[in-house]
Amino acid sequence: MANFGPNWFASVMGTGIVATAAVSLPVRLPGLRLLAVGGWVLAVVLLVAVTAATARHWRRYPTVARRHHLDPVMAHFYGAPPMALMTVGAATLLAGRDVIGETAALAADWVLWTAGTIGGLITAVAVPYLQFTRHTGEREPFGGWLMPVVPPMVSAATGALLIPYAPAGQPRLTLLVACYAMFGVSLIASFAVIPQIWQRLATRDVGPARMVPTLWIVLGPLGQSITALNLLGGVAHLALPHEYADTLRVLGVVYGVPVWGFTLLWMALATAITVRTARAHLPFSLTWWSFTFPVGTCVTGTSALATHTGSDMLAGAAALLYAGLLAAWTVVALRTTRGALRGTLSLPAAPQR
Repeated sequence: MANFGPNWFASVMGTGIVATAAVSLPVRLPGLRLLAVGGWVLAVVLLVAVTAATARHWRRYPTVARRHHLDPVMAHFYGAPPMALMTVGAATLLAGRDVIGETAALAADWVLWTAGTIGGLITAVAVPYLQFTRHTGEREPFGGWLMPVVPPMVSAATGALLIPYAPAGQPRLTLLVACYAMFGVSLIASFAVIPQIWQRLATRDVGPARMVPTLWIVLGPLGQSITALNLLGGVAHLALPHEYADTLRVLGVVYGVPVWGFTLLWMALATAITVRTARAHLPFSLTWWSFTFPVGTCVTGTSALATHTGSDMLAGAAALLYAGLLAAWTVVALRTTRGALRGTLSLPAAPQR
């Protein structure tokens, strides 16, 4: 397909999070582990397939591929490949070890996390730079603006899983500090973008119907930040003195609960706007994958809070959110498969002022 771009990696993200979210749930249900392994296998297959298709696209349509970074919509989706790598890496460590063993799973996760982190840090700088200096035309803020700055947050969350396996001493401490630093990179950048999206919704309109699903991307940095801070707080004692580690563990809950409340508010607003749009017409496009990965981060964030607080309410909420994730993934995966077979998938243009 001549229109094949980095946005296709969102399908890998949305599938991989099904596996990681299943493992993170604070409740144990029959078949949940099997579902996690199945999600991991499918995510690996998708990662290989989408990567191969990307390489083929660069060979067949080099001129189009080289100009993706200048497209004011497609450029932001360069954040998807790094997040896809890290999501599959985390799923490999959490679920794939049941199949390939812990040693192989850990090695794969280190490789995928390192590649994804490097790529994510590049997109967090390069894409905003291009947006500030090269992209032409005055455009409305939309959820896709978050895509290139969220990868460092994914690095922080998935990096927390690797801290227990890092060599003790300075290497482990360096990894912990780096994860907290990347948490800050993404958090502050996201908090610079989210108010712009709110302001557009409040002062103008929701934009074209095909862009409405991108409102769900806002849940990504919110849910992933809760996940990252709680996971990092849970392993901080492995690298820091207890007085610092205890503070960081408490910080995960102190930060996480209020942000979780705002996350539910945004989820309710996004749901209402999506339903309103669907009643008129909500055409299918790859932006529908925004219904999956961001919701998955809400599952992992809620699960982490439930684990640290012992709250049955949060545990139940995590289970309900996971059920919603499975439903959304099923619909979007089926529609994507049908669209891919028909060759009708594309990325819509960004809303204009």
